Amino acid sequence: MLFFSDNAAPVHPKIMQAIVEADHIDQAYDGDRWSAQLDEKFGALFGQEVCVLWVPTGTAANCIALAEMCLPHQAIICHKESHIETDECGAPGFYTAGAKLIHAAGEAAKLSPQSISEVLEQIRPDVHQAQAAVVSITNASEYGAVYTPQEVATISALCQSKGLKLHMDGARFANAVASQKCDPADMVRGVDALSFGCVKNGGMNAEALIFFDLELAKQSQYRRKRAGHLLSKGRFLAAQLLAMIEDNLWLENARSANQAASIIANACGDRLLYPVEANEIFIRLSTEEAASLRSKGFDFYDWGVGQARLVTSWHHKAADVQPLADAISNL
Repeated sequence: MLFFSDNAAPVHPKIMQAIVEADHIDQAYDGDRWSAQLDEKFGALFGQEVCVLWVPTGTAANCIALAEMCLPHQAIICHKESHIETDECGAPGFYTAGAKLIHAAGEAAKLSPQSISEVLEQIRPDVHQAQAAVVSITNASEYGAVYTPQEVATISALCQSKGLKLHMDGARFANAVASQKCDPADMVRGVDALSFGCVKNGGMNAEALIFFDLELAKQSQYRRKRAGHLLSKGRFLAAQLLAMIEDNLWLENARSANQAASIIANACGDRLLYPVEANEIFIRLSTEEAASLRSKGFDFYDWGVGQARLVTSWHHKAADVQPLADAISNL
């Protein structure tokens, strides 16, 4: 009945079991046998050599990555509604020691080559302005829109032509891949670093920072330690990440959440503010209509005046969301 956030969902039983199985003495910090497998296992998933760091939060994953890509006097181009702009309390500036976020526009919180180029054209090539070093995209976006592999590749090509790094905030990366029914490698071609979401997809407290550009990864372990994210019992985080990608649990969970969202979306009709491509639904909802739904036991976030956000999670089945879909239809 609660559709606030996938952050609030239960931990998947397989993830919990992995935590239990890691509960015996091993090496501390990241010297354990679980952490030692991350590069190989995620490398196999993406079909290339990678460097993987576990961190406990998505904010840390995003901002440690950005700090590797951007000097304090440089800038990061992101959507004006991106998570790093609206929901991380200035953490990108903190981790990068002052790098500037430059906002770009785009439908459903997605950037395009055109919107990125428009920002770049406004930056004078002189010492008086912060020069762009990174483009950061969010997949799926803050409004549940998914970048296709072709869209990522096109943005990547633009970044390479301009000498820019490309970061992907993948807090809901699993939902994006499940939506596109594509190989995960196709979704990250040309991406230099990815924040691979786990917590929103059934994890407890582990996210994966994945570097595809191995040169960028060389100092990242020091940044993680200095930022206070090198946990002494890191094996519990590594165990969660390994369990998440074993037997494609990450995709199974994302498909469940996406399917649940589509059931609700089908009931919303012209209330939908954006196409539903992952597990977030944004709808027009008056104050009275919201009160009516809450009186029936449903709850969610108000999203500005006359709008609401509904988020489904890995544990939602059709029977869990059909009552909400029916209630919306009956408004």
